[in-house]
Amino acid sequence: MAGRGADAGTPALTMTTPRRLLSLSTLYPNAARPRFGTFVAHSLEALAAQPEWEVTVINPIGLPPVIAGEYRALAKAAVDGESESLAVHRPRFTLIPRVGGRFNPRMIERAVLPLARKLHAERPFDMVDAQFFYPDGPAAAAIARDLKLPLAIKARGADIHYWGGKPYARAMMVEAAQYASRVLAVSQALSDDMAAMGMEREKIAIHHTGLDRDRFRPLQNNGLRRVLGERLSIPMTPHEPIIATVGALIPRKGQDLVLRALCELPATRLLLVGTGPEEDGLRALAEKLRLADRVHFLGSVDHDLLPLILSASNAMVLPSASEGLANAWVEALACGTPIVIADVGGARELVRGAAAGLIVARDPDAIAEGVRTILDHPPQPAETAQVVAQFGWSQHAEALAQLYDGIVEGSVRG
Repeated sequence: MAGRGADAGTPALTMTTPRRLLSLSTLYPNAARPRFGTFVAHSLEALAAQPEWEVTVINPIGLPPVIAGEYRALAKAAVDGESESLAVHRPRFTLIPRVGGRFNPRMIERAVLPLARKLHAERPFDMVDAQFFYPDGPAAAAIARDLKLPLAIKARGADIHYWGGKPYARAMMVEAAQYASRVLAVSQALSDDMAAMGMEREKIAIHHTGLDRDRFRPLQNNGLRRVLGERLSIPMTPHEPIIATVGALIPRKGQDLVLRALCELPATRLLLVGTGPEEDGLRALAEKLRLADRVHFLGSVDHDLLPLILSASNAMVLPSASEGLANAWVEALACGTPIVIADVGGARELVRGAAAGLIVARDPDAIAEGVRTILDHPPQPAETAQVVAQFGWSQHAEALAQLYDGIVEGSVRG
């Protein structure tokens, strides 16, 4: 594009046409589930903020043939949207709750492909990606093949560990990975699990999660617990031990083990952040163990409140049975709060010293001992935050842009 100056000797200014990404993600926030997949949204928004990339998101919404109950709100949320940096399309696909997992990739493909063809015809894309390996990955592979575009698929943990245990999903994921130019993993440990499934190791790139460093940072101060207590309507004293557990209330996360460990930590208060199908059972367990006065179910909390909860806690405890590299680990560490976690996924890639916390067995006694160790020998918040100094959305986006540039350039050369 020519600059305004027409004087002789004035160099002409040129603008490179941005590359265009079509990103498929069932894991994405919407009006009915505003906290669902926020890390995916942040990742794509950060990439879209890079001058050399434009991003269009297709967020398929699964709805059953008969819409009732919780699906009514989800149906109302199946509308297109737009932010400052990207457009989001939300076509519906037919979902059979609880038993339709093997059909979801095909149903997503059928719902998305006409839209993808239309958008591609209007303004061609340079590549396709999937932000979750199942069901997104196989559907994205079919769409990329139809549009004759290169493909990247990202693995985050549960997609590999849960769906990879189902033969039909495993076969579809491996086939999608064979078509993809690159597959991404959030940790080295997860990349090993992907290779063990049969994915080509040379295609796997490590791409860590990102983090809003302006929001997640150490906020410890003398008035923090008073302010937090007022906002949560929980009486907190300045010096009582407090632990937080952040994650969906599902069996894999191990909140029941934290409750049982709390029996051995008599003066400690537990802040449980998250929602999920296990909530009633966990509340009943807290009552049975006579912990109800020390266990606080906070539900899904605002991202502006979460840093206060983490900063006010002595430790963030999450004994998951499987993870890739949990966002909750990174967010807690960024707030200066050490973590007590199981030896799963990328745990050893973060917990390399006392400043980060401890890796313990998935056992109430071991969890309680880990918490006691941190209470007796608390690290300095600044040292803990330094453990994840390299995690930030700008670094995340720059690394992703570099990976995707290589995919597009390799496709052009090919």
